[in-house]
Amino acid sequence: MQSPSGAPTRTQIEKAVTEGTKAAAVAVVLSAVLATIKISAGLFGNAYALVADGVESVLDLFSSVLVIAGLRASAVPQTGRYPYGKGKAEPLAAVAVATVLLVAALGIAVQATREILTPHTGPAPFTLLVLVGVVGVKEVLYRFLLKKGEEIDSRLLKTDAWHHRSDALTSVAAFVGISVALFAGEGYESADDWAALVACGIIGYNGVKLLRTSLSEVLDVAAPPEVENRIRDLATQVTGASGVDVVRVRRSGLVFLVDIHVEVEPELTVRAGHGIGHAVKDALINSELPILDALVHIEPKGPEDV
Repeated sequence: MQSPSGAPTRTQIEKAVTEGTKAAAVAVVLSAVLATIKISAGLFGNAYALVADGVESVLDLFSSVLVIAGLRASAVPQTGRYPYGKGKAEPLAAVAVATVLLVAALGIAVQATREILTPHTGPAPFTLLVLVGVVGVKEVLYRFLLKKGEEIDSRLLKTDAWHHRSDALTSVAAFVGISVALFAGEGYESADDWAALVACGIIGYNGVKLLRTSLSEVLDVAAPPEVENRIRDLATQVTGASGVDVVRVRRSGLVFLVDIHVEVEPELTVRAGHGIGHAVKDALINSELPILDALVHIEPKGPEDV
């Protein structure tokens, strides 16, 4: 999310959250419908890969609910008790979603292994048609959520988008497995179960990747170099600012919080240095970067810097 007029206002943040929650609500409805279709088709069509895929869609539903809760919590304004707002609610919810992915992968893998070790009949042909429709819907949903996440710059919404892409991939794996079981004939009945295991590997990989990304934000990992460089440029453009010593940037939900040390001429009065500090803060907050707040420390330029 970027504001052309400067830092994101409360109205802009609330608008972004509203757009994000509407997109997540669409995902909730579609996940509920798809889960019902896939589990029912899998049970009646004797296709465990499809049942496992349906269970993953149920988890998608809960993850989208977490997305809505996380986005709404992240929009809570700064208060005396929460001086930095509740922006961390968004990456924390993303951690929860990624954890759900990993749990789903483990559970499906265990059950698929049991099915492989237990002889059973092959899946019904109609399950392939169900999977074709599912893959199409999930891919559209993935692109929709990813685009919306990029528009409002929400890590949480983009994480949920990849969750649905993982679901689409598990459906592709199920399609391949069921196709082998149907067309290869006797002895290949467990092909869809092997496909479920492949799907678990895909889910697990994406889960770990998303978990690491979300945790890095919770732990205040450094902002990308281009963001820090832009902040340095903005600060040094302020009249009276001789240089920048330290820049620390941390993400809090949809916005950035900045700590910066600005160098000024040592002969300046305290009042003059204070004015430069305010000017730097205004320049940062009114820039194109989504900076909610900036703490500016003024220090003298020269070898005696402390």
